[in-house]
Amino acid sequence: MQTQNTFCVLFSCTLIFPYLIRGGKPTLLYSWAMAFVFCTYNGYLQSRYLSQYAVYADDWVTQPRFLTGFALWLLGMLINIHSDHILRNLRKPGEIGYRIPRGGLFEYVSGANYFGETVEWCGFALASWSLQGGAFALFTFCILLARANNHHQWYLEKFEDYPKFRKIIIPFLL
Repeated sequence: MQTQNTFCVLFSCTLIFPYLIRGGKPTLLYSWAMAFVFCTYNGYLQSRYLSQYAVYADDWVTQPRFLTGFALWLLGMLINIHSDHILRNLRKPGEIGYRIPRGGLFEYVSGANYFGETVEWCGFALASWSLQGGAFALFTFCILLARANNHHQWYLEKFEDYPKFRKIIIPFLL
């Protein structure tokens, strides 16, 4: 599951998503390369632990902790994909202005895509029940919370009609 998740995130975020957005800002090669190296290294470390050091019971994949974690991972992935779809389609072809994201979890939070990714990694951490998975989930949350907060503040400053009830990253809470 981890190898597939890392591959999907790496492939989607670095190779597919940038080409699907309309009118986006170019990404510096340095930023892209650092993200690529980080994702590759994290995938290697997570996969190495799971494939060579982790010890699980034969029935691990049928236990509630794994099933709940897998369900959270899948839910987070679906939220992330749907949120990215909404963001990619904010602009009509040829349009260059900014718009307020609407629909899905964007009705509740400014960083719906970041929420989805955080749920993915929390689900992975629960399913793997590893210190490495938990550490990465926490790291992901901290980084994405900062990014979501910056986006939230930007939306509030840029749009007078931005919904004031929207939270930053966790619906109804934060």
